Amino acid sequence: MVYLVDASFFVFRAYHSMPADMADREGRPVNALYGFARFLADFLERTRAERVAVAFDESLTSSFRNRLYPPYKANRELPPLELKEQFARCREFCRLLGVREYGSPEYEADDIIGTLAARARAAGLASTIVTRDKDLAQLIREGDEFWDWMAEERYAYADIAPRFGAAPERIADFLALTGDAVDNVPGVPGIGRKTAAVLLGHFDSLDSLYAGLERVPELPLRGAAGVVTRLREHRDTAYLARELTRIACDMPLVATLDDLRRQAPALDALDAFFEAARFGPMLRRQAERIARDVGAEGRA
Repeated sequence: MVYLVDASFFVFRAYHSMPADMADREGRPVNALYGFARFLADFLERTRAERVAVAFDESLTSSFRNRLYPPYKANRELPPLELKEQFARCREFCRLLGVREYGSPEYEADDIIGTLAARARAAGLASTIVTRDKDLAQLIREGDEFWDWMAEERYAYADIAPRFGAAPERIADFLALTGDAVDNVPGVPGIGRKTAAVLLGHFDSLDSLYAGLERVPELPLRGAAGVVTRLREHRDTAYLARELTRIACDMPLVATLDDLRRQAPALDALDAFFEAARFGPMLRRQAERIARDVGAEGRA
């Protein structure tokens, strides 16, 4: 099993939920760092995962999707400088704890996770994707798991369609029809989740839908003729949306499955890290237990 963690959700959640006045010895905010560190330490203690990767987004404005469609994610506020700095320190914490972390200015965290999941599958290993991002559900295959850590909910392959509206292989096609307001991705006007579910219940992909538009009036859809008209008029938009929502599973990522094996935490460096951040003894004790779990002999 390979555990693939979508870091952004946990960092942002901590930033908005932990006290804003938490600061290190230099007065810099550490609320997001502390919340993320607690999550990752709890996660490792609970799962005792052997192979783990944590994926970070490096930019909201520089991925290949922004070149395809400049308004992509333009509705999101850029993180303030104080949060950007905490993201960097979260990545440092991963390294000190013996966990591999990845980021790319060209690709998103979703693409990193998709690429690692594809490599794991090719090697005969299942993946557990730790996230709350519905887009990542498209990566789930038989044997894999979508783990919403905060909600304590896990979804296997067969659970994805009832939960997210389409089978994993069709989620990008589903979003191509409905659009995705969260990421500022346009869809086909007038086509919502129910209509998209009916369409993809009868056609196995966006391609087969457009190849068989003449059959849409036969479906149990109110105003089916109007649906056909909208699909024809917004064909280019639908295909663009699919490009934007489909996760790249073949990005040029320098990583092997052996790279994802957990290493011994650097306990002395972690002590200095915690001291500088003004973190209490709880994380120190967790780091020592995690070190014992991976067979580390202790401090240098």
